[in-house]
Amino acid sequence: MTRAAEILEAARRKGVMIATAESCTGGLIIGALTEIPGSSDVVDRGFVTYSNAAKVEMLGICPKTLADFGAVSETIAREMADGALDRSQAGLAVAVTGIAGPGGSKHKPEGRVCFGLAERGRPTLTETRDFGALGRARVRAATVDHALALLAQALGL
Repeated sequence: MTRAAEILEAARRKGVMIATAESCTGGLIIGALTEIPGSSDVVDRGFVTYSNAAKVEMLGICPKTLADFGAVSETIAREMADGALDRSQAGLAVAVTGIAGPGGSKHKPEGRVCFGLAERGRPTLTETRDFGALGRARVRAATVDHALALLAQALGL
C-alpha cells in the first residue's frame, strides 16, 4: 500500500477530511492523494496558490504578512494551512511554500520549503526543510514526500 493510500485509510478510520494548500508543488500533493481510487470520501479540496495574489484571495493570507516575511516563510505556511481549514470542510490541512528552483538567494536558497500542518482543535505546526539545490523536480518530489509524512504523522501512522 502506498503512503497516500495509508493516509486515506487512516483518515477514513478517524473520520477526517483532508485539504492541501500548495505553492511550489503546484498541486502535486493533492494529486498524489486523489490518484487513489475512492479518495473523494476523505479528500475535500486542494488550493493551488502559486501567486501571492492567489494566496491572499483563496486562503486569506494577510498582505502585510507577505510583505514582512515573504512567501517562503513559516509564517505564510501557517496562514496557508489555517486558511485551507477555514475555507474547507477538512479537519486536517497541509501547506507548502518554497523555492523549487532554479534560483533562490542567500537568505532563501533553492530547495528551501516551509510546511504548515493545521488540525482542527490543535495548534498549527510549522517547519522548514532545506532539501538543497537538487533540481526543481527533485525538490518538488521531496516536498510531496515530506508533506505526506506530516499528514501520516498527524493521523497516527
